Amino acid sequence: MNINSRKFIKRLFTRTSLAIILLLTAFSFSKGLYAQDKSYHIKTVVIDAGHGGKDPGALGKSSREKDIVLNISLKLGGYIKKYFPNVNVVYTRKTDVFIPLNKRSEIANKHKADLFISIHANANNNSRIRGTETYTLGLHKTKENLAVAMKENAVMQYEDDWSTKYEGFDPNNPASYIIFNLMQGVNRDKSISMAELTEHQFKHRVGRHSRGVREAGFWVLKQVSMPSILVEVGFISNPTEEKFLKTKKGQDYLASAIFRAFRVYKDQVEQTSVVLHKQQENEKKIENEINPLENTAEQVEFCIQLKSSIKQIPLNSRVFKNLKNITERKINGTYKYTIGSTSNYSEILNLQKTVRKKIKDCFVVAFYKGKRISLSKAKELQKT
Repeated sequence: MNINSRKFIKRLFTRTSLAIILLLTAFSFSKGLYAQDKSYHIKTVVIDAGHGGKDPGALGKSSREKDIVLNISLKLGGYIKKYFPNVNVVYTRKTDVFIPLNKRSEIANKHKADLFISIHANANNNSRIRGTETYTLGLHKTKENLAVAMKENAVMQYEDDWSTKYEGFDPNNPASYIIFNLMQGVNRDKSISMAELTEHQFKHRVGRHSRGVREAGFWVLKQVSMPSILVEVGFISNPTEEKFLKTKKGQDYLASAIFRAFRVYKDQVEQTSVVLHKQQENEKKIENEINPLENTAEQVEFCIQLKSSIKQIPLNSRVFKNLKNITERKINGTYKYTIGSTSNYSEILNLQKTVRKKIKDCFVVAFYKGKRISLSKAKELQKT
């Protein structure tokens, strides 16, 4: 082989190598773009109108829960379809039919929903009680919360062989609700966020009396594998509130309030998860920041969350019931107000018992190096 031939082959090899490098670079870049296309978006929402068919739900003097919540559910779905046509809206029922509790959760899980919204109307023997409540899954904090959960879970008794189907769970036995103490999964924070936004809209945009965000053991929320809330749109047992709930205008207002909460929630969730792999990187980053020589357990901070608001609340406001040393934190555009700070979980639970004497629906939250994390993650970090 002469010198010219060798030079030609060398140049050919160099150009071929360069071409391969460029192709690999382009491929890597396209993979990066593809990863961005895979960013997290809310694609499917399941709307669950409570009760239906042979189960009328709560009864007012001239109305039935099943009719009111169906109308609100359909209106809510209509708003989402109109303003977010790319979001798939799935209804557990669109007509007056009876759907078992386990089927409702099956529908949500089957469609791999990103959010589950169950809509109900409340009732009480005291006709003066009024207001909206939005629930997330958890252990009931008060007898009142337990009573609401028992009322909604009693739906399963309309089903044949319900005691076997629901793993021996008895909706009328308070002891059965101990199982919900363990239901503090990865979706808890998002569920609470959606619940807080919903109550904010009810109170500040519709002018309803808000009874706040609460936790209780609802079977339908226990079974779904995505963020979920159960909304009580008002007390059908209150004559004034029943009159509002029956009207087209009232139902429109309530549906639009839940829709606006959904719109803000969607924006918050998608902004904080712009690129899916970034979210995963952030989680790894937190783990990598843990120095084996440091006491990780002491870096976990447990606090009691008192209130959450889109608008800033003065720390000396009456809503805090004269509690002292309150901390304001701004998370994803929402102000969170906490009290207490300790790495000892038992200690924060004791503080919670004291604070609940003034603010019944306060709950424990966790932070790691100033960043909000789930309670399960906090406990995991303390084990390392």
